[in-house]
Amino acid sequence: MPIYGALNPLQGSDFTIAETRVAAGHPSATLDVGLEARLVRMEIITMADTQRPFRHTKIVATIGPATETLEKLESLIRAGVDIIRLNMAHGSVQWVGEIIARVRQASQNVGRHVAIMMDVKGPEVRTGPVDAPIELKVGDRLELHTQPFDAVDDGVHRVSVNYPDLPADVAVGATVLIDSGLLRTKVLETTDHLVVLEVLTPGTLGSRRHINLPGTRINLPALTKKDEADLCAGVAAGLDFVALSFVRQAADIVTLREFLDELSSCAKIIAKIEDQAGVENMEEIIHESDGVMVARGDLGIEIEYHKLPLVQTELVNACQVQGKPVIIATHLLESMIQSPIPTRAEISDVSNAIREQADAIMLSGETTMGAYPLESVEVLKNIVQSIEPSVDGQINRRIRLHTPKAKMLRSSVVLAKELGRAGVVVFTRSGFLAYVLGAMRAQEVPIYAFTDIPSTFHQLMLPWGVEPFLMDFSDDPERTIQNALGRLKERGWCSPGEWLVVITNALADDKIIDTLQLRQVNGDS
Repeated sequence: MPIYGALNPLQGSDFTIAETRVAAGHPSATLDVGLEARLVRMEIITMADTQRPFRHTKIVATIGPATETLEKLESLIRAGVDIIRLNMAHGSVQWVGEIIARVRQASQNVGRHVAIMMDVKGPEVRTGPVDAPIELKVGDRLELHTQPFDAVDDGVHRVSVNYPDLPADVAVGATVLIDSGLLRTKVLETTDHLVVLEVLTPGTLGSRRHINLPGTRINLPALTKKDEADLCAGVAAGLDFVALSFVRQAADIVTLREFLDELSSCAKIIAKIEDQAGVENMEEIIHESDGVMVARGDLGIEIEYHKLPLVQTELVNACQVQGKPVIIATHLLESMIQSPIPTRAEISDVSNAIREQADAIMLSGETTMGAYPLESVEVLKNIVQSIEPSVDGQINRRIRLHTPKAKMLRSSVVLAKELGRAGVVVFTRSGFLAYVLGAMRAQEVPIYAFTDIPSTFHQLMLPWGVEPFLMDFSDDPERTIQNALGRLKERGWCSPGEWLVVITNALADDKIIDTLQLRQVNGDS
């Protein structure tokens, strides 16, 4: 089986992307692509303007009408996107199979792999359809009905709502936000099938508007029937990650994991924190999940807006303590939906996420319906290139390491940092070791993670600083190490004379032991 690498380029306009990353100054190369040992010759053009051939922060791009064609997907992959996100709030079962196959085809055409994340819609509370937009003024009464009702011309506005338990869940005086918070209302009274609201901010109410209930605990299921159907299609098509919306407690993650287990899926679960319950239960949610997405759209409505940066930092820190990946999402470059350049505030927002050392930063509307999807990816890469080298290089000391092997992993990145211009080579089938190494946040120390499991290879595209490679493992551990070192040198990741810290197993007195080795790259490697 040939070797693959997930490319994280820093510049996108002056190079052709091949199956593995190539260091600046590397002349050109050919390499094997295809899991069936099919040989394809591809020219690699160097990233002439970059100081280093890697970036630590990964990029997630959501696909939609602006990017879902084969040609556009190829362009996104060439541009350096690491993970493709499918937003199932706007997707169907049929679309899932078609788009995942198209992403894999685009990867094959380009010669570079990406991971696929399905973001399931999850449960939500919405108003029903209206015949015409309703103009609401301050002080108006608005009734939310959970059962059919008769229209009455008495000056009171009435709409249906899709959540039968709403009257039981909300309390008099509670805030109800409609249409992404544009309409603010207060609960005046409730009955068995009715909630009466007072309008606090004027606006227009259209059909099927989203409702947020800050501070209110609701009893919606973790997965809807649509979610389950979408997941079945996604698992069959080969998804790598599942992002679960509106995670309120660890039990929600357990429900999804049990469903994936029934499908024999090894997809990793990303918990989307979007409301106050999720924030309050962040520790147990992070522990149960494989990663977290700070979904700032709904979260910024559910909590006081001026506290959102504090909650983001708290979530990032909590994930780093537990060694779990964290994705910063929503409105990173919102203006680039229509503008070819970002605002200064957006640049600062992205820079902050990089300084906080989030594992990934995510584009949503910018790449689903925006006029400048590729430019948005370029902007993220340029910001990463400028900001990452300025970040404090201290290793993550907050992470909880419970085993001697985990502490050995920390020693490996400490050694690599002190050596300078050194990376860590790790061999993994589950991906666990590489995830822990990425969680160490060793600035300027790339983690070269080799695996012979395709699903693990894709899932290694998320953690901070990890450069994944797919390669057959030999029965002889030394041969496997030499093959890996040879690939790294051949592809321009390291040069003769440089040092690499290698984490691997060794046989000693008929026992398998963990080893930390120091290898110098030479002309024979």
